Amino acid sequence: MLIRKIEKFLRRTGMPPTKFGRLAVRDPGFVRELRNGREPGIRMERRVEHFMNEFGEAHHAG
Repeated sequence: MLIRKIEKFLRRTGMPPTKFGRLAVRDPGFVRELRNGREPGIRMERRVEHFMNEFGEAHHAG
């Protein structure tokens, strides 16, 4: 489930949910909406997972 992956990411990085939504999908309310039951489409899931992977790689490379 995407929201579980996002919650882990937020805990690990300390990133606020609104910042995550803004950076990942240009929607600061994205995480709140997922927490309230929003079901993203497959393209949105891939976009979010790609963001989390790229963010992790960028911060481990430095």
